[in-house]
Amino acid sequence: MNPVTWALVISGVLLNATAQLLLKAATSATGAIEPSWAGLATAGPRLLSHYGAWGGIACYVVSVVIWILALSRAPVSVVYPLLSIGYIVNAIAAAALFQESLAPGKLLGIAVIVLGVFILSQSQTQP
Repeated sequence: MNPVTWALVISGVLLNATAQLLLKAATSATGAIEPSWAGLATAGPRLLSHYGAWGGIACYVVSVVIWILALSRAPVSVVYPLLSIGYIVNAIAAAALFQESLAPGKLLGIAVIVLGVFILSQSQTQP
């Protein structure tokens, strides 16, 4: 992949990760949402009044556009697995922002993902 394609992929991954973090911030304000119409009706107004919900949705919309551009430049079999970089970003950001733990198992999983992304990025697949 050339530098422009890499920039698109990384931008798409970071926007997707940011969307997750913003949505988590919004749901932190609502608390656990019951998976029912009543639960959604109760939490919906609080959720939709939180900047995180709208920011997350906006990040998703922009990331879809960027992702389409990336897919037009590289094979999906190479680009799609690179979304796993988002797991790394989110695990570290969630630890910093939401005090989620980075237990040894998570760290080992992150190491495996890093190795996999490295191997994948070395692939010589042509579009």
